[in-house]
Amino acid sequence: MLVAFGGLPGVGKTTIARELARRLRAVYLRIDTIEYAIRESGVLKGGVDGAGYETAYAIAGDNLRLGLTVVGDSVNPLPITRDAWRDVARRAGVPIVEVEVTCSDTAAHRRRVETRGSDFPGWTLTWQEVVDRDYRPWDRERVVIDTATAGLDEGVRAVCAAVERQRR
Repeated sequence: MLVAFGGLPGVGKTTIARELARRLRAVYLRIDTIEYAIRESGVLKGGVDGAGYETAYAIAGDNLRLGLTVVGDSVNPLPITRDAWRDVARRAGVPIVEVEVTCSDTAAHRRRVETRGSDFPGWTLTWQEVVDRDYRPWDRERVVIDTATAGLDEGVRAVCAAVERQRR
């Protein structure tokens, strides 16, 4: 099974996705980690663009075909990225659970962005960069977790319940 997360930076998706992967003993693919490694390698002379996503799709497909559950953690901001995750699952012949993590409390979201540390040296985001991000509304069924009202355990339980429904 593929569990594809999406949501703006700072909403809590990585926290939930990591814990879900730990509980499911799933392969965890974080786009930020892949993109950071690509940048640090110095191989690309320009921007990373879609290289992180394309890499994650390929690795996810390999692991899904091995019969492993994969958790994809990314902003997943556009219909094209969401469709690509679905295509990965379709090609591997597995179900997909799509998850959008939000934070309806703008002040709390901003505080998280402005006060969190970075997992990647020299790579931080400002609140303005988050606000300016091209993040399109979702137009299909998904699990929605609002971290302004749901804690980590509640969020993970909601995704686990959706995973179990898909497995039946």
